Amino acid sequence: MQKQSLSQKAYISIKQKIISLALPPGEVIDEAALREELGLGRTPIREALQRLAQEQLVLIAPRRGMFVTEIGITDLQQLFEARLELESFVTRLAVKRGTAVHWQTMEDALTRFTIDKHLDNESLIEIDEICHHLIYDAAQNKFLKETLVTMYALSLRLWYFSLPKIGNMHSAILEHQHMLKALKDGDADMASLLMRRHIQAFQQKMQETMVGT
Repeated sequence: MQKQSLSQKAYISIKQKIISLALPPGEVIDEAALREELGLGRTPIREALQRLAQEQLVLIAPRRGMFVTEIGITDLQQLFEARLELESFVTRLAVKRGTAVHWQTMEDALTRFTIDKHLDNESLIEIDEICHHLIYDAAQNKFLKETLVTMYALSLRLWYFSLPKIGNMHSAILEHQHMLKALKDGDADMASLLMRRHIQAFQQKMQETMVGT
């Protein structure tokens, strides 16, 4: 039980470093440095890195070592193709299966933005993540949830990568406010449509940032 807890701690810490670009794309992963920084042993660090490799955030190259995965244009396109369809579908399920508790929790998160329009981008990212994860949870499909949580983490790293050029993210949070109304109203068509537009808008910003189109 203790080993599992330490592995989870290592996983969360290293994943956040990769997503926030504290460990940038292509960086060689220094296990010894991670053990010292996190105060953890070899086994939980190794288990965490294996798990992150399965989620495509870490590349394990035999006889060469471990690296943070690169961010590629092809990966970007494929990621958003998958997210566009799966997020739309999971939103439909969430309308049917979500509870008042889900939507109240989402409203509470969005209220932070309503109260303070000057939140920094990291706070806005946190609100966006809460909203997406609540929708995944509300859909009550563990396979979809696991898949989308992994995809969201990959997308989140792109967000951090592009933050200097994006400017503020107010529009993304406003999109969630409109989505919440459709979710509470039980309007699956509208909620799904708004999610598609939300993903497409994000994809467009990433493409403009990375390839200038």
